[in-house]
Amino acid sequence: MGRIGQGLTTVPPAPAVDPAKAVLPNAELPEDKRVCPNCGAPVGRSRGDADGRSDGFCPKCRAPYSFSPKLKHGDLVAGQYEVVGPLAFGGMGWIYLARDQNVSDRWVVLKGLLNTGDADTLKATISEQQFLAQVEHPLIVEIYNFVTHEGHGYIVMEYVGGRSLKQLLKQRMTANNGIFQPLPVDQALALLIEILPAFSYLHELGLVYCDFKPDNVIQVGDALKLIDLGGVRRVTDDESAIYGTVGYQAPEVATVGATVAGDVFTIGRTLLVLCADVPGYQTTYEFSIPPIEELPAFAEYDSLHRLLLKCCARDAADRFSSAEELRVQMLGVLREVVASQSAGTATTSAASAVFEPPTVSGDRFDWRALPQLRPEPGDPLHGWLSSIDIDDPIERLAVLASAPGISTEVLLARCLAALESGNKPLLDESVHDILVEDPWEWRAVWMAGLGALISRDYGTAQSSFNAVYGQVPGELAPKLALAVSCEFGGQPDVAENLYRICAATDANYVTPAGFGMARIRAARGDLPGSLAALELVPPTSRGFQESQRLKTEHLIALGRDPGQLSEALRVLGHARLDPRTQATYEASIYARALALSSGGPVTLGQRRLTQSALRDTLEATYRTLAHLTPDPAERAALVDQANQIRPWSLL
Repeated sequence: MGRIGQGLTTVPPAPAVDPAKAVLPNAELPEDKRVCPNCGAPVGRSRGDADGRSDGFCPKCRAPYSFSPKLKHGDLVAGQYEVVGPLAFGGMGWIYLARDQNVSDRWVVLKGLLNTGDADTLKATISEQQFLAQVEHPLIVEIYNFVTHEGHGYIVMEYVGGRSLKQLLKQRMTANNGIFQPLPVDQALALLIEILPAFSYLHELGLVYCDFKPDNVIQVGDALKLIDLGGVRRVTDDESAIYGTVGYQAPEVATVGATVAGDVFTIGRTLLVLCADVPGYQTTYEFSIPPIEELPAFAEYDSLHRLLLKCCARDAADRFSSAEELRVQMLGVLREVVASQSAGTATTSAASAVFEPPTVSGDRFDWRALPQLRPEPGDPLHGWLSSIDIDDPIERLAVLASAPGISTEVLLARCLAALESGNKPLLDESVHDILVEDPWEWRAVWMAGLGALISRDYGTAQSSFNAVYGQVPGELAPKLALAVSCEFGGQPDVAENLYRICAATDANYVTPAGFGMARIRAARGDLPGSLAALELVPPTSRGFQESQRLKTEHLIALGRDPGQLSEALRVLGHARLDPRTQATYEASIYARALALSSGGPVTLGQRRLTQSALRDTLEATYRTLAHLTPDPAERAALVDQANQIRPWSLL
């Protein structure tokens, strides 16, 4: 399996491209692509019998334009770079292939710089771009040099021979008889997950990419490169021009400038374009997401849709706060997508950065069994909180009241202690204090959801966990919590689907999800379904014995024939229950068999029992149970049952 895909899926490698064959034989920009670089008006278009002009002045704003290549085959730029020919036309003009005569004739790319109309402007532009030469990352094209030639400036870059993601989409469309064919969701996610560390690197340097789109990612074999750094700028730069592409650029860029949140928006838009055919993404839906019915892939994978909505939120503050946060959530969504494409349940698990694994070991639901929040090591009071080792929540609250300061982690610790001690007013107060400080702190909403779940306010719990799900769509914990609140809140179908997702995606979630599905199916009388759900609980789980006990219960309560009661006896033989519980279930099985019989013999396991023998067996079981029962009144009642069930005799 290749590197791209995180070991979860496979992305076909892209064949290497011979640089010389990549040169365009006819370097002419199509007329429908010619727009004024100053005002965006159409220019250079044909009129009647007059052909469009590649060079001229905009009829609207009179600014000059030129779409003709400035370099030709054989030109020697800066006495070092021999031009072979143009490769493509980008946002800043033509991009050329050349050989570096000073470094073993290696292939390089020359990309023109804008704003080079005079010598002073050219010098300033090159000076402003020098920081790009300091960018060194294996996922980012390398900048070698900045040079001038006949009054024009050029960035000299590493040549990356392969295909862009835009070219990949075009190839798929051609193979599909001219009909757009999106990338498979797992491949689209894998490609973006692979390139996201490049954004994290740039952001750590205080740089923003600005113009991300499928054109600017090149796949070579099993590797990716982020190319075209012409739009990269310092996040503190409030003066230089911002370059972006309609349909990808965030709505606030025109007023507040380029930001990390703006880059996140472009990544989300790229995900949209890779996974769906959206003809109006540059017009009707320039800053919005089309209705879900127009996006089949996103309708199929709810987590994917929520990831897209958060990436492309209209308010920049509602987006992912960093490329790394986005990568982690995207990876979680990829796990779900891959899991949904395979049959069966998860056999592996992946550690979450924000949640502990669930601890459910039995059928009875307890909110404490839901995944708990992991501490945030970056919190200023993390060290102080780590020193508290007090089980009693009341005592813990007393210590927390003397904290050396107030931080989000301290308030979350108060929330947890309030939940454990049943102090709802303190929980509400702590949640309020967190959200006043940071309205986007979803962990406070998680705590509020737990409080609503304990109070059996399932509607509020559903709203809370649904909101958390939207903030961290790659996490399973909010899906499990939402499933529980939907199960007990009268939405069993929604709950069952969420349980199914959890069980398919992560082995740590199989047991609680299996119990949840079994409860739902048993409640609607679906015996085969409930048994299948309990079969999901692996023998290595702490809940395995509980699953065997529940199988017995469901077979007794929902069974309609002796064969199912025989299965109950078989399961009971492997359940390793204490003698009293074992006898209780055996009595229930024999009593159920007696009720289902019509006077004839009944086969239970390897035994064929007549009515008389069945009554004898049930009587003996009641007496065994009476012997094992410590309560005198209960013992007497069991003896009475034994006497009543005894076969009638005329003697």
